[in-house]
Amino acid sequence: MTAHVLLTRRMLLKDMGRAGLAVMVLGTTACAQDPTSNATPTEEPTTPPSTAAAATSTPAASPDTTAPGSTAGEGGHQWHRVNLGFVSAYILYRGGEAALVDTGVSGSESGIEAALGEIGLGWDSVSHLVVTHKHPDHQGSVEAVIAASDAPWYAGAADLPEITASTAGTAVGDGDEVFGLQIIETPGHTPGHVSVLDPVSGILVTGDALTGSDGSSVSGPNPGFSEDIDLANATVAKLAGFDYEIALFGHGEPVLSGASAMVAELAGSGG
Repeated sequence: MTAHVLLTRRMLLKDMGRAGLAVMVLGTTACAQDPTSNATPTEEPTTPPSTAAAATSTPAASPDTTAPGSTAGEGGHQWHRVNLGFVSAYILYRGGEAALVDTGVSGSESGIEAALGEIGLGWDSVSHLVVTHKHPDHQGSVEAVIAASDAPWYAGAADLPEITASTAGTAVGDGDEVFGLQIIETPGHTPGHVSVLDPVSGILVTGDALTGSDGSSVSGPNPGFSEDIDLANATVAKLAGFDYEIALFGHGEPVLSGASAMVAELAGSGG
């Protein structure tokens, strides 16, 4: 696919004096199961848990402040996490603008809004939404996020038709760039799964292509919920070929250093 930058009306309206961007991912921690595209496991809450006591990667700060637990470089992003209990979402942000990666389960929009507020942003700052895959714990609040932010949204071509939204999404894959972020096709967990990389700041948002645990290790996708586990394992090897320090997972605690080396070791072990 020919590399290109996807631009929107919102980007033209932004303050020209702003310095940078953001991507937020709402993530899950210690999730017992990852729902399939057609069913939600009993472990998934019917409503998102309160985020009042949720851990975040960065403390409340102005959008241009580099906070502990985040990385920033010239042209790169900082990141912020909201723990929804079952699944997490992340924000990669820079200079007052943000890209949201995934949306949690249905009803997670209040948690997303609260997390934006923690870093001095609001719905009008969300200029892009990337959905890593079609499972309901990742696309559950797509419609609510679109309604609140008016942001365009993107997903892998094979999963795009199974994501519920009132506006048309844009298919993305290898070679595409969204808001300064590199899209990587990471199929196997689902056919159209994608991950998001900021090569400048060394941040990889994996969705369910990889799984975290306590922040000190990484494993492959859950075989019980992956449609093609052989392809999913090949995806692990593909991700080992990129350079990043930080890995942010749909399920499990983020790895804050040495993440690509861990993934390379995992790939070498056969998953």
